Amino acid sequence: MMRFVRNSKWEWTLYTGAISLAMALFFAWTETSDSPIEGKDWYGWAAGLIVLAMAVGYVLGRRTQQRIDQLQLAIKQAAAGNWTAKLPSLGMDAFAGVFLDFNAMLSALESRLKLLQQLGEKSVEEVSSQENAVLEERRRLARDLHDTVSQQLFALHMSASSLPKLLERDAEHAAKVMEQLIAMSSTAQRQMRSLIAQLRPLELQGRTLEEALDRWFPDYCRQNGLQGTLDIQLRSPVSEAMEHQLFLIIQEAMANVVKHAEAKVVRLFLGETDRQLSLNIEDDGAGFRAEQVRTGAYGLSTMRERAQKLGGEAEIVTKPGSGTRVKVWFPKFEPSTEKESTPK
Repeated sequence: MMRFVRNSKWEWTLYTGAISLAMALFFAWTETSDSPIEGKDWYGWAAGLIVLAMAVGYVLGRRTQQRIDQLQLAIKQAAAGNWTAKLPSLGMDAFAGVFLDFNAMLSALESRLKLLQQLGEKSVEEVSSQENAVLEERRRLARDLHDTVSQQLFALHMSASSLPKLLERDAEHAAKVMEQLIAMSSTAQRQMRSLIAQLRPLELQGRTLEEALDRWFPDYCRQNGLQGTLDIQLRSPVSEAMEHQLFLIIQEAMANVVKHAEAKVVRLFLGETDRQLSLNIEDDGAGFRAEQVRTGAYGLSTMRERAQKLGGEAEIVTKPGSGTRVKVWFPKFEPSTEKESTPK
């Protein structure tokens, strides 16, 4: 009998049948009773039975709606990264099996995502050794560019600045040409410095991500004429693999600000909650249309791939005239309490 009650359709059928049986017995009693019910009393008894049926239906419907609301809230919390949003045990309730299956699914999903993050960290650490050679070549190229092209641009700027004094025949035309040369050389020099900064990534070895950003971010903003605000609120250590990916994502996002945003102010926030590690880079630039994001422009695909390697996600929120915000987040998991067996 209890197995039938656990099925919601049988539960409603049983309650409906009970009310129908009560009404049938009532009608049978009125027909066989020695003192039949008067007409006015009929209305009262009928109204009472209707109210009883509605009350039973309301109680059942309210309980069902509560279960649906619980399930919907748990789904929303799980979608937001809260993997502890487990549903209560209901015993013999019709929703007991659904709640139990949901909890089992959530536990399995948490375990798999945690494993994915661990595998991603291991993969990033293995790739780091291969990237060292590439990074060394980029450092060499950065030094060469600094020693040659950057100095040539500086010499061009100095020459262009002094040239108006040398040209006295057509002062008006010379002044216009000189202004163009000065502006061009200044822009080229600023772009070259930005390129050098990108080719010379700050090493994270021996430093935390916060220490690295404290050195790199203000210098990068200063070289590119940006007013930068750095806000880091990390309570717990970040794995080396995640630090590596976050730093590369920040470099990509900041390069986009310099290339596309036409911004004056940029804010970088890096923080965490109990269940998420989040990065936000927001500027006051020109913004752009949403369809440009869907086509993979502005490095979103690269940033998203880097985030997804560790089970995270990235998105760009923007519209013309309202600036751009890059949002990246990673799930956080509690450290495993199980002791790993070490081979002897």
